[in-house]
Amino acid sequence: MSGLLNWYKMKIFLLVLVIFLVPGDLLAQQSKSGIVTGSVQDTSGRPLGMMSLLLLKATDSTLVKAAVSNARGHYDIGLIPPGTYRMSGSQVGYQKVYSEVFTVGDEQWKIQLLPLTMQEETRQLTNVTVKAQKPFIDQQIDKTVLNVENSIVASGGTALEVLEKAPGVVVDLQSERISLRGRENVLVMIDGKPTYLSGNQVLDLLRNTPSNTVETIELITNPPARYDAAGTAGIINIRLKRNKSSQPLNGNLTTGMGQGRFPKYNTALTLNARKDNWSLFGNYAFDQRDYWSVATIDRRFTSAGQPRLIRQDGYRPIQNTTHTLRLGADYALDKHNTIGVLLNGTSVSNKSQGGTDSDIFKSGVLTTSERTQNDNRRSIDRLAANLNFRHRFDTTGRGSKGRELMVDVDYSDASFRPTEQFETRFLDDQGLETGPRDFQRLTTKSKALIRAAKIDYSHPIDKQTTFEAGWKSSYVTLNNDLLVETKLAENGQNVPWQVDNGRTNQFEYREIIHAAYLTGRRTWADWTLQVGLRAERTQTEAYSVTARNTVDRTYLNLFPNVSLTRTVGDKHQFLYSFSRRIDRPDYQYLNPFIRIFSPYAYQQGNPYLKPQFTDAFQVAYSYKEETTISFGYNRTRDVIVDINEQNDATGETRITFTNLAEQTNMGINVSAPIRITPWWSSRNSASVFHTAYQAEIGGTPLDYSWLATNLTSNHSFVFANGITAELSASYNSPYVYSQNKMQAFGQLSVGVQKTLWQKKATLRFNWSDLFQTQRFRGTVQFQNMDFNFATYSETRVARLTFTYNFGNREIKGAGNRRTVSEDEQRRMN
Repeated sequence: MSGLLNWYKMKIFLLVLVIFLVPGDLLAQQSKSGIVTGSVQDTSGRPLGMMSLLLLKATDSTLVKAAVSNARGHYDIGLIPPGTYRMSGSQVGYQKVYSEVFTVGDEQWKIQLLPLTMQEETRQLTNVTVKAQKPFIDQQIDKTVLNVENSIVASGGTALEVLEKAPGVVVDLQSERISLRGRENVLVMIDGKPTYLSGNQVLDLLRNTPSNTVETIELITNPPARYDAAGTAGIINIRLKRNKSSQPLNGNLTTGMGQGRFPKYNTALTLNARKDNWSLFGNYAFDQRDYWSVATIDRRFTSAGQPRLIRQDGYRPIQNTTHTLRLGADYALDKHNTIGVLLNGTSVSNKSQGGTDSDIFKSGVLTTSERTQNDNRRSIDRLAANLNFRHRFDTTGRGSKGRELMVDVDYSDASFRPTEQFETRFLDDQGLETGPRDFQRLTTKSKALIRAAKIDYSHPIDKQTTFEAGWKSSYVTLNNDLLVETKLAENGQNVPWQVDNGRTNQFEYREIIHAAYLTGRRTWADWTLQVGLRAERTQTEAYSVTARNTVDRTYLNLFPNVSLTRTVGDKHQFLYSFSRRIDRPDYQYLNPFIRIFSPYAYQQGNPYLKPQFTDAFQVAYSYKEETTISFGYNRTRDVIVDINEQNDATGETRITFTNLAEQTNMGINVSAPIRITPWWSSRNSASVFHTAYQAEIGGTPLDYSWLATNLTSNHSFVFANGITAELSASYNSPYVYSQNKMQAFGQLSVGVQKTLWQKKATLRFNWSDLFQTQRFRGTVQFQNMDFNFATYSETRVARLTFTYNFGNREIKGAGNRRTVSEDEQRRMN
């Protein structure tokens, strides 16, 4: 069986190599008969992609063939019979344009038309300019871009709900992780800046980030050396809405409501201003959402020679209130120097009161039950400040054109204050209480400080050659203080709390990282080579104050990055790349604190975790910069995963973290747009990947391997009278993660939009996860463990959102600042 599987893998690998290594010149050959080529541009000469092009008979305007321009604005139409024609170009937001009449036949079989220049349909109403919308998914050869700002199905939701619709992305709420094309450990960034949060806190941040404040989400599978080396699966960069205008004042107001089982409300205000040398930006968002969450699990084990079953059902209604504030300013000192400041603040209040019912069976007979009520309160306050300076060198000197120096300094302060209280009643098989109730109270104070600074220098030698170099230093300190108190009391009895010294703990963490990088980029005719090298020196100290235990580590690593791109004609592009990346353990993973999930499950960190390293290879092909095919192979050593350990005597499961020896992942990703009709277009993606673990856990081999698929299909519809619509669907086949075997899940969402008041306002309605199919179910059958579980929440929600725009919306300014602390916040507790 193993030999057959290896033969199967090798066959796929060789087939993909043959496809990608076909000489590009063969693809560049064109037929000599009946070909019309040309390009589409706007009035400023900028290429226009995704424009509808119609080949019409000159005599009666009968449609002969249709085409769509690629990202460079180019198009070609082949197999044209002899005749007299003209070309028509059109798109929503642009005036229709026609070419001169031309003839195909005789000696004129290949026609090169002059560029079609398209004029925007601009209506000036109190300085409001509206342009055609970008597609929701923009697939490029080296990354995928989700244009959230213009998406109908994304409005009124959260950044996490948008990410769940992205091609190749799986948001696993059960394991509290995000994977990209079957690979875990994704670096999540906000405006090019890492969040410094642990896995569950990244989900909390995205869940509390209104989609109305997001402009785009970028999925970068193989980032260059100027990015932090963290994120072995790649980078997810969330760019918030920013100032884009050169007019004195502009902005928009968005308000909406949603209804599932519980109501949801959101409001966001964005203001941009420019005066003299000043450019100012401000955004405030309020989000109030009530929702529910369900978790069920059946644990089967043998204790004292008897088969046992613990069946748990948990339900939690949750109330969540979020305030986000973002302020930015740039000041131009002169034509060469600009200084800027950016402030980001988030305040989250979360509370839930739910319960878990646990029924204990012995030999198939119900013997006892436990009813646990939990009251959770959680507050998060984050404030981040960035000071930046940009210097553009004088371009009069030889070879100095485009030289630039950028300096960033970051300071971030975050505090987390969760309080959890559990009350458990013990019942017999008749439902009668058998003794005093068990009370537990957990109070946590967690604070993280992040200080970082970096400098980047870009030096173009000429139009073909560019060098970049930079340095970054970051210093992170984390302090967690957990107080656990317990008591046993009858109903209504007043008994003092007692400190549980076995679980009360204080944990301190300190991390210093110094990094330097150098990259070079050179273009020769159709070839572009980019080579980079990044060096990072890491020094960490994890100290358990309670246990008086310290774990110190210092290591230096090199991270090369190479990419080679070849462009063949104006249609074909090939990419070959290699990179090496690192993932350091989340701070929470290192923390030996105990985090209680239910009466029979808890989590505990491992301060001895090591970082994991990944070597990533990728080969990609792009046709007309629209259809992309990529093949990737990744090998990771010292893989960081969470594992389950079961105590048969008590039935408890401990979730902890460990390093596995090795994980391999290889996959193929295909993405293509389809213009079905002039008013109906779609973007479809498919990722097929094979993941395999080679490791041992507690002396037992873990040799899971799995072939999985991720499919997404997004459709856009343009109707008359300013009405547009979207449909988004996704499917994830069964897959494996560590000891978990997960079942398939998916979602279907729809939305419709109507522009109002000469496109000054927009009304959107969407309905997410129509069939409530976004449920996470799985099994664990490993060593002495045999259990199945399910986790799902309120994902089927209908939303109505209204947006009003004022002022000129095409401005450039200070809102989108890339800052220096780009890795640490992702792992912060």
